[in-house]
Amino acid sequence: MLSAEQNQTLTQVGPGTPMGNLLRSYWHPIAAMSELQEKPTKKIKLLGEDLVLYQDKSGNLGLIQQRCPHRGVSMVYGVPECNGLRCHYHGWLFDHDGSCLEQPNEPKDSTFKDRIKIKAYPVEELGGLIFAYLGPNPAPLLPRYDLFVRKDVIKTIGFAVIPCNWLQIMENSMDPVHLEWLHGRYFEHVFEQRGKPVETWPISKHHIKIGFDVFEYGILKRRVLEGQTEDCEDWRVGHPVIFPNMLRVGDHGAHSFQIRVPMDDTRTLHFWYTCFVPGPSTEIPEDYPITFYECPLYDEKGEFITDYIDGQDMMAWVTQGETANRTIEKLGTSDKGIILLRKLLMSEMNKVKDGIDPMCVIRDPKINEYINLPQEEDKFSEGALLSNVAREWNTRYAPNIDEIVEMLAKKKAATTKNT
Repeated sequence: MLSAEQNQTLTQVGPGTPMGNLLRSYWHPIAAMSELQEKPTKKIKLLGEDLVLYQDKSGNLGLIQQRCPHRGVSMVYGVPECNGLRCHYHGWLFDHDGSCLEQPNEPKDSTFKDRIKIKAYPVEELGGLIFAYLGPNPAPLLPRYDLFVRKDVIKTIGFAVIPCNWLQIMENSMDPVHLEWLHGRYFEHVFEQRGKPVETWPISKHHIKIGFDVFEYGILKRRVLEGQTEDCEDWRVGHPVIFPNMLRVGDHGAHSFQIRVPMDDTRTLHFWYTCFVPGPSTEIPEDYPITFYECPLYDEKGEFITDYIDGQDMMAWVTQGETANRTIEKLGTSDKGIILLRKLLMSEMNKVKDGIDPMCVIRDPKINEYINLPQEEDKFSEGALLSNVAREWNTRYAPNIDEIVEMLAKKKAATTKNT
């Protein structure tokens, strides 16, 4: 149980708050690169700030405050130019660092534009995602975690806007035993209620042991299920929670990052960044289109969609309320991972307060060439269980992975024939 003040410290993310200051030490994904191909501007809410992401006609990315300083209209309707974004209302032109380049209706010899500067933040593309940094300068390096830079996988990006605070989503990742209940017994219950036959899932097995270890990039989560021993990869290797807001899951057939981006205190932009490992004969071109799709929370009746794992998680996150009331919770011994995460967040907030970089802030280019993260390959000792499940989730809301593999094979065959 936390005090109201402690809960507030851990959940408020706006400018000047302790957690907001910590989170501003990191790069956060805010959009898929493919979104700007459809429309060159996008409204962004990140860490309590209203912003506009854009791509100018030279291909450069920019992230600026949403409202034009002239009359306050939204720059999301701005017009991209070769060197910035022009306000649609009176033509003021701003570049990627927030400088005002032109004010068409001011006298030619006016220096007024030189005194206008709007809020602007650096943005970079990596692995099909656009990342933003809202913290103090100098900005750290955008971490090149393995899945973002792998070339031998087919990548898909799912997203959802979750109407709750980011922390209750992250705490779910520190709660291994919910697997056997929410994704095990509850899953069986859902199918029974619908009159569908369901075999007992391997993930319905009871947890014999859970463990957590802080490592260089966050926390390693380990488990031993009934019928397993500590020789299993789930215990020997485990899978990581990357500080402060990413979970890594998967097996040898597919690996995923789940990234929880705080929009404000009560909304979270959630990304599922999944990498499928195709057969050895599949050639993956560098410019293939990365699928971008939405994961809905609700069905046509307004009910939570609970017949797949991510839908079950979203139901659990959202039904705790916009911000979970941790002053009334009753934690048990199985909640030690949640307690560890809260302590780690508090200690890293104190580092930022003292002017020290928190963990996972990377400034050494050599370290950042390729950051290989630990991950068990034989999840739950069930072969390609998770990768097969991931394929099923992906086909529900996005083009079928097998169809993408087939498309790439045909493209390769056509290229070979033409040459």
